[in-house]
Amino acid sequence: MHVPAEVSRMQPIHWFPGHMAKAKRQIQEALALVDVVTELVDARLPQASANPMLRQIAGQKPRAVVMTRIDLADPLQTRRWEWFLQRQGAKVVGVDARSGEGVRALFAVWEEAVAEKRARERQRGLRPRPVRTMVVGIPNVGKSSLINRLAGRAATKTGDLPGVTKAAQWIRLGHVELLDTPGVLWPKLDDEHTAYKLAVSGAIKSEVLDIPSVCAYFLLFAARHYPQLLQARYGLTELPQGTWTDAQTAWEMVEPVLQEIARRRGMLRQGGVPDAERASELVLREVQTGRIGRMTFEWAPQERLDEAARKDEPGTEDEG
Repeated sequence: MHVPAEVSRMQPIHWFPGHMAKAKRQIQEALALVDVVTELVDARLPQASANPMLRQIAGQKPRAVVMTRIDLADPLQTRRWEWFLQRQGAKVVGVDARSGEGVRALFAVWEEAVAEKRARERQRGLRPRPVRTMVVGIPNVGKSSLINRLAGRAATKTGDLPGVTKAAQWIRLGHVELLDTPGVLWPKLDDEHTAYKLAVSGAIKSEVLDIPSVCAYFLLFAARHYPQLLQARYGLTELPQGTWTDAQTAWEMVEPVLQEIARRRGMLRQGGVPDAERASELVLREVQTGRIGRMTFEWAPQERLDEAARKDEPGTEDEG
């Protein structure tokens, strides 16, 4: 069985470019200027895309969590994550920056975050100044798209590659002043599952983790949790069986499936051999653009959902 040479056991990723170190300092310096910290996370992986370093920097500042790309995520899991994050004390808003769904609700969240401060200003006879919020998040989580939707114009650069925003900038949105900051990834990704989930979503550049391994990780997950979507998209007769242990073993499990996809899509090498590696690029591209269907790559912690069920909150469902 052919195993691509680049498929290997993942080592801890040390990826902290200079502009990210600079961004961390900028965030720390600007924190005193803002009333509320707005953190963007990807609705498909709200935990993996939440940067713990950013939360440490924010400290006791009021915090709003914006779950982006809800149009690509599993709606049931989005509701469960919203509940879970609210129980942790954050104000949570789910948004689709492309359609504008949920975007206007952010203004109410920001006003609520400064309500006590507003009351003190009125008591002192002061004219309330605009709400100031800092928007933070890992690269490629949709910050620029959201800000442009809020502003109703191209206020920031957007792109499909991580790290488009390079410097902090203030943007005025009516009664809100918004500080856009560069995407910041944590210095070391030493959890294999977190790294692969981020790579599946597109938050980690393709040269950091090889595409065949990332696709293998995704296919094993999707075959377990979203088999109907895979079958509907690719007309598959069989799905890979098994769970992730390492990249090479995973590739061996998914290669027959990728060969079938390659045959169906006409991705053939010389001699009519199906090109599984090209098929892996196709699958990743289609999952990242939502062509396979709405999926969430990690589900809210089960013990919290069990607690919710006892209180008639969102129901429980075993992820495994």
